[in-house]
Amino acid sequence: MTVALAILLPVVLTATIQSLFGVGVLLFGTPLLLLLGYGFVKALTVLLPISVAINLLQIAVHRAHIDWALFKKVLAYTVPFIVLCLVLVTEWKINIYFLIGPFLLFVALKNFSPRIDLLLESLVRYERGYLVAMGVVHGLTNLGGALLTALVHSKNYDKDTTRVTTAIAYCTFALFQIATLVVRGKTGDIDYAEHGIYVATGIGVFLIVDRLVYTKIDNAKYKHFFAAFLFASGCLLIYKAVAQ
Repeated sequence: MTVALAILLPVVLTATIQSLFGVGVLLFGTPLLLLLGYGFVKALTVLLPISVAINLLQIAVHRAHIDWALFKKVLAYTVPFIVLCLVLVTEWKINIYFLIGPFLLFVALKNFSPRIDLLLESLVRYERGYLVAMGVVHGLTNLGGALLTALVHSKNYDKDTTRVTTAIAYCTFALFQIATLVVRGKTGDIDYAEHGIYVATGIGVFLIVDRLVYTKIDNAKYKHFFAAFLFASGCLLIYKAVAQ
């Protein structure tokens, strides 16, 4: 068993983000591991179990706050396209970072501009199409969490509903991705002890961040932090688009 420090450090960073917002391990971890030279499937096999573990803990803590209506729509319109596009992703690639990045910057500014807020409300009215697009993006790039957070942010939930609704949708994404990889025999040779350490690290980070940071943030501050998270995500994706 060899625990790679190059993987462990991104796990700690991205688990901290996901502990606060419900997404982050896949959204930030995937490009980080790809930049470090790991393949897409390797990144998935490392990050998906960590993401699921953190999300399950978030669901257990705040399950009473889940927006089940939105989750059922995600299950119906997003998940099938995640599976389909994950099957196709080994055949061709598409650079959509430059499309998603500016969109996240736009969403991040909604709390500061009434005009942007109205435009976003108009866009999200076409929710079924948005959910399908989210599935395509996530299946092809593992970055559907960016669109998920944008959608949830537009709902103006309180912080517990924001995080747990994001978490249950993101967890479902990951579970179907894992099932797809297993069925297609794409998991390769996994060192379960090594991966177990990464998962345990993610869980440890969640327990610390949830108790020492998340519980100290009120709803107003959380909305601003969430907006900053979206803005940072948008900047990262634009950078990745330009760097490719």
